[in-house]
This record gives sequence, C-alpha cells and structure tokens, in this order.
Amino acid sequence: MNFIPSLETAFEEKSNPENAFAMAKYMRNHFSFFGIKTTERRLIFKKIEKENQQEVSENAREIAMQLFAKKQRELHYCAIEILIKQLKGNYKKEDIKLIEKFLITHSWWDSVDTISKYILGEYLLEFPSETQKVVERFSNSENRWLNRSTILFQLGYKQKTNFELLQSQCEKHKISSEFFIQKAIGWALREYAKTNPEAVLNYVNQTNLKPLSKKEALKNRS
Repeated sequence: MNFIPSLETAFEEKSNPENAFAMAKYMRNHFSFFGIKTTERRLIFKKIEKENQQEVSENAREIAMQLFAKKQRELHYCAIEILIKQLKGNYKKEDIKLIEKFLITHSWWDSVDTISKYILGEYLLEFPSETQKVVERFSNSENRWLNRSTILFQLGYKQKTNFELLQSQCEKHKISSEFFIQKAIGWALREYAKTNPEAVLNYVNQTNLKPLSKKEALKNRS
C-alpha cells in the first residue's frame, strides 16, 4: 500500500521542530508531533488521499488502525478523519470494537472528543438499538475516556438528542472529581441548550452539579 508511506514522507518534509515542541508541550508531552499546523496538515492529507483514493476507500479501517499505531499525533488525526469520512453511512455493527479501541488508545481530549461526536455518535445513529447497551458498558467502565464518550456522543444530535439519556449520564457521573468528566457534563448540557434552553436550565437548577459542570452548562446564558 502506498498511502501511508506517502503521507509519512510528505509530513516529514514539512516537519517543523519548533512547532513540534510547542504542540507537544500544549498536549502535556503525551505525544510526538511533526509540527504541522491543522490547515497545512489537512491540505497535505487531502492531496495524498486523493492520489490514493481507491486504496483508502477499500482499506479504511486497516489504514486507520495502522496510522493510529504510529507515534506522531498528526497521523492519529488523519486516522480519525479517514474513519469519519469513509464509514459514515457504512458502519458495520462490529465497528463498535474499533471505536472502543480508538477511544482507549493514545487517549486525550482532542482525539476522544472528535471520536465521540463524529464516529461513536454516527455509529449509534446508524444502529440505535445498540445505544443502551453501548452507553451502559462504556459508562460503567473504569476508563474515564469511555465515560466521557457517553456524555458527549450526542453533541451533534440537536433535536434528535435523547435528553433523558443525557441526564442519566450526567446524574451517573456528576459526583466525579475528574476534570474531564465535569467539563464534559457542562459542555454537553450547554450544547443541548442551543436546542432546548429551558429544559437544560431547569435541569441544572434542580441538580446538584459540580461548580465546573454548572458553569460550563450555563456559559452561554445572558
């Protein structure tokens, strides 16, 4: 396969050590970077993807897994973007195993949030009968990122949001002292407030949320 070597070569040619240092520092040195900023990275990625269109479309899952196993964070972002594009409308029920693997591998807010909204969220729209089972399993996990995904996966649902389900996740995790969980609760509620502000306000006023969750939930209130 030509796509991955071509992509790595193109990224190496555009690598910027100064940017790479700053990016790694911003991510608390959890990951290595080529040092390519988002706009340029996406331009390079789209060019290489177009040149290898058939290969990518026919081997999306395998290519994404190989990219996600690499060291540099930019390659992880490309893996996620491949899955978002190639699997939408084409998910298989067993893809939940792949999604879970991506959520718990090289985990940090930047990858988990994107996967939760654009991959897990899309998967559960295509397989709504799996929602309760998946949410229960991820929510009961000791992995904070799986917990976070159950709070955030409906971010793009708008009127399709199951607010009862969102509330149940908020209730389940509201006592957590974990920053990323408190923040996720507030973010999810704030996002749904764009669709149903009164329902969110009523819920927040009637629920003993952590201060950070409450602050984030009501951030857009005038």
